[in-house]
Amino acid sequence: MTPALILVTSLLLGCFVVAAGGYGVLYGLGRARNSRRLLRAATLAYGALCAVALAITIIAPLGAGWKLLIAASALVYYAIPPVTWRHLHRIHRDHGANV
Repeated sequence: MTPALILVTSLLLGCFVVAAGGYGVLYGLGRARNSRRLLRAATLAYGALCAVALAITIIAPLGAGWKLLIAASALVYYAIPPVTWRHLHRIHRDHGANV
């Protein structure tokens, strides 16, 4: 692996993490504020996450297992914010808080 490929791979992995975080934060804010605009932005962030995951699987000189892990993570990340939101909503509802 060349130094240039290490840098590209590192940048792609960093973008993957930023896109995943952006998706989660934008989804949470969109639901909390009941904002379609923020929910659309969350969808765009998830799309960016998928695009970066695809780039990693094509460009990065990682082993097949690592590439499979990135692809599977991208798919699983889609469900994390909605599942977390439902769980938190249920917890607060059960304890009498209004969400």
